[in-house]
Amino acid sequence: MLPGATPEDVDAVVARVEDTGGQAFVSRGVSRVIIGLVGDVELFSRMDLAGMSGVGQVTRVSTEYKLVSREQHPDRSAVHVRGVPIGPESVTLIAGPCAVETPEQTLEAARMAEAAGATMLRGGAFKPRTSPYAFQGLGELGLKILADVREETGLPIVTEVVSAHEVAMVAEYADMLQIGTRNMQNFALLQAIGEARVPVLLKRGMNATIQEWLMAAEYVAQRGNLEIVLCERGIRTFETATRNTLDISAVPVVQRLSHLPVIVDPSHSGGHRDLVLPLSRAGIVAGADGVIVDVHPQPELARCDGAQALVREDLDQLAKTVADLTAYMGRRPGRRRYSSAG
Repeated sequence: MLPGATPEDVDAVVARVEDTGGQAFVSRGVSRVIIGLVGDVELFSRMDLAGMSGVGQVTRVSTEYKLVSREQHPDRSAVHVRGVPIGPESVTLIAGPCAVETPEQTLEAARMAEAAGATMLRGGAFKPRTSPYAFQGLGELGLKILADVREETGLPIVTEVVSAHEVAMVAEYADMLQIGTRNMQNFALLQAIGEARVPVLLKRGMNATIQEWLMAAEYVAQRGNLEIVLCERGIRTFETATRNTLDISAVPVVQRLSHLPVIVDPSHSGGHRDLVLPLSRAGIVAGADGVIVDVHPQPELARCDGAQALVREDLDQLAKTVADLTAYMGRRPGRRRYSSAG
């Protein structure tokens, strides 16, 4: 649809498609509205949809992931989270504790993230773990701690939601909803988040192909939410020297196939503190739109993934790495450009 299309224009297109027995799925981004059509393609071509008020372009998309494909949107997109951009013009650093443990630990980690140049805070209130005996997170209490730290620091927060029935509750606290690697193909969750109209960070499943990853993003987009950032967080291979294998090639491949921003997670892929900075460098130079890393004031006491968390002495080097390579790539830091309520 054209930028100036009215809600009545959108409703008229939907009604015409549905009158012919087709289906129309409306997806809204910050600056555009896309209507995906499912049904008789030949019939659609005879309906003169291009001549309707508010319609900018009618395009047949051959890929299965129609809404997130560059076929229908050749320019790469940016997603803004409370004014912080993640997209092709910037490199955005997201940092914080893997798990929220206490108010003091979370605030101190947020201060560490700020010192490294981070403009968004990550932190897990719900932690899906391989072992049922491992720390599962503080739940809503953790969300309240994150909200308090946001109030103190101004950093927008991204946190994981693990079940469809908790989406609305988590969205009351979070500025960005994360779908973790173990839930990438939890289709009920993807659909619920698509309906939530909150920016989404979609991590690649540890065993997922790029095609499957993009189809997971399509589930979110098809339910109305185009504000999606993809995160390459490492895939499972035969190699055991690292926790996972960071698929650097996924960055340019995804950027060729999809208009969505893509960032990398060197913490959960490498699994070791000494690998985070080298993998961050590799991701940025490969063209990633951002980096998400773990930091912790006392990683030896961390209840989750302490071995990969950066400590204070790492942060100056991280800040310099991100700043130098952002400039080298002809981009700017992903800093907030305007205030956003909520």
